[in-house]
Amino acid sequence: MTFVHIESLDQEGRGLAHHADGKVVFVEGALPGEDVEIETLKRKPSYELARVARLVRASSQRVTPRCPYFGVCGGCSLQHLEPSAQIAVKQRVLEDAFWHIARLRPQTILPPIQGPSWGYRRRARLSVRFVPKKGGVLVGFHERKSSYIAVMDSCAILPAAISSLLPALKALVAQLSIRDRLPQIEVAVGEDDPVLVLRHLTPLSAHDESRLLAFAATHGVRLWLQPAGPESAEPLQPSAAGRPFYTLGDFGIRLAFRPTDFTQVNHDVNRVLVRRALSLMEVRAGERIADMFCGLGNFTLPLARLGAQVVGVEGNAGLIERARRNAEANGLAACVTYHVADLFDVDAEALTAWGACEKMLIDPPREGAIALVKALATKGPPFRIVYVSCNPATLARDAAALVHEKGYRLTAAGIANMFPHTAHVESIACFER
Repeated sequence: MTFVHIESLDQEGRGLAHHADGKVVFVEGALPGEDVEIETLKRKPSYELARVARLVRASSQRVTPRCPYFGVCGGCSLQHLEPSAQIAVKQRVLEDAFWHIARLRPQTILPPIQGPSWGYRRRARLSVRFVPKKGGVLVGFHERKSSYIAVMDSCAILPAAISSLLPALKALVAQLSIRDRLPQIEVAVGEDDPVLVLRHLTPLSAHDESRLLAFAATHGVRLWLQPAGPESAEPLQPSAAGRPFYTLGDFGIRLAFRPTDFTQVNHDVNRVLVRRALSLMEVRAGERIADMFCGLGNFTLPLARLGAQVVGVEGNAGLIERARRNAEANGLAACVTYHVADLFDVDAEALTAWGACEKMLIDPPREGAIALVKALATKGPPFRIVYVSCNPATLARDAAALVHEKGYRLTAAGIANMFPHTAHVESIACFER
């Protein structure tokens, strides 16, 4: 066995240490400041993967994980680290990404955005498998670094009403004729009854539908069926036809969505994130603001509510259709113009066609927004950009282009703890010129 001292955490929540010869070793289950005996899992020329075999000296920030499945289930990686320390680690990950990738330091570090640490996950994709050797049907998240599904009867990060349903869902699927042709159940919890979307590869029988309707009535959930892609999902029972929704109370906004649409998983943190973004934007009535990767209008409609004329751009035509409906339902249709466009293949000509905007909000997926950043002019509007990111590495890459090529300053940045107990880092940054 080998002993190492853990220096920090990497972006996957693993302890980072060095052997005496300088070789990097990533240690699963280890925390900064700990001395551990490790068991090597994989050796590569430039690094090594290992796990904790024995704690020699534990961190004062190590806590007992709440979930009995932690360490087996791959849904969480940091339940053994005290929640406030998780936030500090994520802030460090963001700052390190800015420095090592872009050679940048924000002028101001924003206070971290926080919310509930448990029961926060209002969107989830549960895998389903019929495995007779493990007692029948399994419903849950994958095991860590595995395609197998963890054997679990609860989940501490799901809303309590959904967590408590896991055993009943197993029993339900076991009764269906398509139990081995139902690979996934998607969870969407808005501010009304939860929605469960059953992805099925073959049609349901009349008996199956009867079982599902009885389950929905007993447990107070709405069921949708998805025979193909996300847009094929439709409600099983007439009472489930209404769309789930969430609200942004500070702005008097209600956003309806299909249960297969992308929405932020943590509604409490999202509300604070929207407030922070609009505060950084310093919205003035009448100015023109672009909302890139606008989705359903999570930022678009609050911007419009504050008096801006907003141009929303999104690559998914279905999301744009629902964004338009949300604008109409909130009385803001006259303040918003939407466009369907692939922002991963955008150029300066497209930006010019949409019209000049004094400010811009960018909220891309993990791939970031490098094509959009490269398409921006080197002077003139937008004079301020607020960038919401779910990947520190691509944010730092795009920040390097904004600052070193486009003449912006990185005035502020900070994290939003959207996914407590995971290594996922959500962040927000402000650029000005």
